[in-house]
Amino acid sequence: MEGVLAMRIEQGGAVMAPPHQVVAQRIQQLASSSRSRTQLVSGFVGKGVTNLQRKKAAHLVRRAESLSARCTATAPPSVQKSQDGLSNEIATDGRVFNFAAGPATLPAKVVKEAQADLFNWKGSGMSIMEVSHRGKEFLSIIQKAEADFRELLKIPENYEVLFLQGGATTQFSAIPLNLCKPDDVVDFIVSGSWSDKAYKEAQKYCKPNLAWSGKSEKYTRLPTESEIKLTPGAKYVHICANETIHGVEFKEYPKVGEDTILVADVSSNFCSKPIDVSKFGIIYGGVQKNIGPAGVAIVIIRKDLLGNAQPQTPVMLDYKIHADNNSLYNTPPCFTIYVCGLVFADLLAQGGLEAVEKNNIEKAGILYDAIDSSNGFFKCPVEKSVRSCMNVPFTMATPDLEAAFIKEAAANGMVQLKGHRSVGGVRASIYNAMPKAGVEKLVSLMKSFQAKQSS
Repeated sequence: MEGVLAMRIEQGGAVMAPPHQVVAQRIQQLASSSRSRTQLVSGFVGKGVTNLQRKKAAHLVRRAESLSARCTATAPPSVQKSQDGLSNEIATDGRVFNFAAGPATLPAKVVKEAQADLFNWKGSGMSIMEVSHRGKEFLSIIQKAEADFRELLKIPENYEVLFLQGGATTQFSAIPLNLCKPDDVVDFIVSGSWSDKAYKEAQKYCKPNLAWSGKSEKYTRLPTESEIKLTPGAKYVHICANETIHGVEFKEYPKVGEDTILVADVSSNFCSKPIDVSKFGIIYGGVQKNIGPAGVAIVIIRKDLLGNAQPQTPVMLDYKIHADNNSLYNTPPCFTIYVCGLVFADLLAQGGLEAVEKNNIEKAGILYDAIDSSNGFFKCPVEKSVRSCMNVPFTMATPDLEAAFIKEAAANGMVQLKGHRSVGGVRASIYNAMPKAGVEKLVSLMKSFQAKQSS
């Protein structure tokens, strides 16, 4: 350890301590060799080392000793019991249960692994944020991420996987530009705010038809098959598989004609359950809900749909350009892709998407049961058959009551429960990484809050 510190001091560079466990291990190794602190500090000598640098060295050693003491001391239990007896599983490092709709909570295991890799990735001497996107280090990352992603979703060989910038919203433009001519008709099933945005954006590049809209019913249900007015020969049918704001989720997907392409925005239920990719021409979504940090969208596209972009299509929106360059036409969001890869590996280790779906259904059931058994104190406006397993909106009698509940939740380590500004109320986003304990703690608060208000 003193060699690394001395080298940094001689270079005049800033020193960033490695993770605490590593520091503790290093100090223990030095202690076993009977080296005192005085000897450690005096070791920072040599040509070009000034008194100021020696003082810095002494400070660093004291800091290392402090870190070692913190790491080797008996730690308090990371799982504490709340007053109602429920295990809240809030770590002693101050982490909370984050119910945000996106960017959203990530698996703790993944965050810690990324933290450990951040300064010096796999001994490369570089942070993952510093490596070249064309270097062997990042190539190994993106290739493994794609391979694990393909395994998770069982993606057929005749589909390309593209890691792109611009989020899912950029694909609202890219999809019609890549699939359509200006006079082509496409059908949109508008089940919420995001599918409505996609429908409106497509008007610039083709002739979209509103096959069904749930707007008049405040997007609280999905259509029956007979209600959808599809256009014969439509180029594609677009759906949003899970509406993040309104909490409606397709449990079965619309049937389309043989020559019509089914396109799905899966941003908020990406990798939350298995999906038959072969039923779709394009599946796409932003990753900042279930998969990784904000900064990248993933597009799965059937290979025969590539190469037909309209002439005015910007180069960065041409899917064939990205497919031909393995998502490396320009500098991609390397760190986000790296974290996505960690999440894919973690999901595989959990047993794949079948196991993930089972866990998500259980968590959602706990929360919906609490809402439905509250005798109307809490209300979910969404039709039961299409309630989302990812985003659970609910309301109370007044906005003031909702605000009080959200404030009390935050005081108890549960944050980001405020509903979207366009609809209000409360919304709990319970993505893959939200532990069951977080949902249980929220339900416990709901019951105690109702009891206090009813007394």
